Formats: sequence, structure tokens, C-alpha cells
Amino acid sequence: MRIKPSSATFTLLLGLLAAVPSFGLDMSLPALAATGADLDASASDVGLTISAFMLSLAAAPLVYGPASDYLGRKPVVIFGCALFVVASIGCAVAQSLSALLTWRLVQGAGAAGTTITLAIIRDLFDAQAARAKTSYVIIAINTVPMVAPTAGAALLTLGGWRLIYTALLVVGLIVLLAVSLGFRESARIDPAGRLTPSVIARNYFRVLTHRICLGYILVNASAFAAIFAYASGSSLFFINVVGLRPDVYGLIFGASAAAVMGGAFLDGRLLARGISPFYPLMIGLALLAVCAIGLLAMTLAGWMPLPLVISLMIAAAFAFGLVTPNAMNGAMQPLPQIAGAAGAAAGSIQILAGAVSSGVVAICFDGHSALSMTAVMASCSILALACYLLIARPAERVALSP
Repeated sequence: MRIKPSSATFTLLLGLLAAVPSFGLDMSLPALAATGADLDASASDVGLTISAFMLSLAAAPLVYGPASDYLGRKPVVIFGCALFVVASIGCAVAQSLSALLTWRLVQGAGAAGTTITLAIIRDLFDAQAARAKTSYVIIAINTVPMVAPTAGAALLTLGGWRLIYTALLVVGLIVLLAVSLGFRESARIDPAGRLTPSVIARNYFRVLTHRICLGYILVNASAFAAIFAYASGSSLFFINVVGLRPDVYGLIFGASAAAVMGGAFLDGRLLARGISPFYPLMIGLALLAVCAIGLLAMTLAGWMPLPLVISLMIAAAFAFGLVTPNAMNGAMQPLPQIAGAAGAAAGSIQILAGAVSSGVVAICFDGHSALSMTAVMASCSILALACYLLIARPAERVALSP
């Protein structure tokens, strides 16, 4: 029985599909120490499983995107889900750290098959409806980080770290079954099209030289880098510098995830009222920049009252919720015939930007201030605003001019 794209059930399926990478990443976080103890490895070495997952999660879409343009979205998603299921079994039975790392690399590649969700949205909906669907998908993606670590901790207590990967196996099977039975192919496939390295390279060249696509990809990646700098640096600041308990920090981080959801939900409500995407996007970018610059100024002044710091960070997360649905939708609209390649480029560049920003924050952390976090947040938020005002927005005006 096929699910109608206009139905709430289809929206839930899209959200679940897009959230698979977050499940794979966040559920395993509480089990690093326990996994290391069982496999005779340090928790820091087991932390490489996160890096392995993210590496393949960033790289694999570069293949899946063009493949989905020429073979269809459904077979690519099914392949990715099946790979995720097999890899989850491998992780659950791994007897060494090297085996776990290998299977996590495969698992990330499988999870990446679900990242063409935005291409599916572009196939099925016009610009206005696509923006609304993207907002709901963003809400789903940000719901998972709020519940997955807690679920992972509960599973760890109940049956050990291997039970977490068994649960991921179940998640993969549910998504695989739902897509196989409920999803109808959405791509308009050209029978004469060929999937060759030269075609793939030419499609990515088209995406990266299209000023509207490139502008929005850079806007989204820069905003994501700013928020990822907060995600990686906030624990260093709140726990190591301020001395908050981990559970208290968890509440702050949960509030930030809820704020992203709130921004995305507001964007959807504004769409329902016919508000142009320019306004929430511009307000979100400006608010993100103001919050980040304010945090940097406070850091440099040595004045960091905790209530104000937390408020600004939550406001920055809310701003990101306004930005990302519109930026991702803007990147997907101009080239519908290669939406898979556009979505893959946007997703991979986003993950790469987040990895770089979090790495810079960790490497430059001085042990007694939030300077590395706030400096990266401010730089990336200013870059996001500049990319919109200097690249994406002017290109849109040219495209719309008679």
C-alpha cells in the first residue's frame, strides 16, 4: 500500500528517514567507555567510531546523489537501509576495535543513503510546499538528539553496548520496510541517461557553478558550522570551565535542540501564512550573527553571566532553525533534474564544515574560557550572512529579473 505524499504519514516517513544518521550517531555516545572496556581499548580510541561513521556519512552521498538521479530514489534508499542493517549486525557482534571501526564505516555509508530525503521532497512538491516539508524534516532530525542518547544509556544499562547496535538494526529494518512498501518512486528518470564518472563530475560542476545553488549551500554549511562549534565547544565550556554537572549540561543542550525545532516549526507556520522565505531566512541569519558576536564580545571582556550565555546560545539555535529549511530548500530548487546531486553536495559540504569547525574548537580550546567556541561561532555566522547577501540573494534577483 503506497503512502500518499500529501499525507501526514508520508511526512512522518520522511522525518524518520532523515533521522537515521542521527540515530546511528547519537545512540552510541553513552557507550564509548563501556565499549572500550569490553574491547580492551580506551574510550578515546572508541571515539574513533564516531569519526568513522561521520567520514562515510559525508563521503557516500557524493555517490548516492547522482545515482538517485539516474537510477531512482527508491533503490538508493533501499540499498542504504539494507547496508545500515547489515552493518548494525556487524557492529553488534564485533570482537575487536578494528572490526567495530570497519563496520561503523560501513554503517555510516548505509545511513548516508537516507540523506537524499531533500531530493525526494524536491521531486514531489513545489517550492512553497517543499519549504514546509523541509521544516518538518528539520524538526524530526533535531528531535532525535534529544532522545537518542537517553535511549542509548537505557539500553546500555539494560543489556550492554551491543544492545544499542541491535536497536539500530531494528530502526534500519523499520525504515527499510516502510520505504519498500509505502514509497513510490519520485524521480523523473531519463531512460537515455548514463551514470558515468564524467557525468557525475559534470553534474557536480553544474551544482557548484550555479550561483544560487552554491550560495545557499554555503549559507547552510556556514550556519551549520556555527551551531556545530557550539555543540562541540559547549560541553568543554559548561563542564570543564564552569563546572556544571553533566546532567545539567544535558538540559541546556536539550533546550538548544528544542530551540532548533521551534525555529523550524515557526518557519512552517510563517509559510502557511504566505510569508516569503526571505524574511525568516534574513531574520535567522541576523539573529545568529548577533548572538554569536555578542558571545564573542562577552568572552573577550571576561564577562560571562551564565543565564545570559545560555539565553544567547538557545537563541542562536532557534535562529539556525529558521535558516536551515530555507537554505536547503533554496539550494535544491534551481536544478530539479539533478536534485540528487544538489542535495548530496549540500549535505556533504555541511558535514565537512561541521567537522572542521568542531575540530578547530577542540584544538584551540585553552582550558579556561569559551574563546575558541565563540570565535568560531562568530566567524561562521558572519560568513553565512555574507554568503546570502553577496552570493545567493543577488543571484536570485538576476534570475527573477525580466
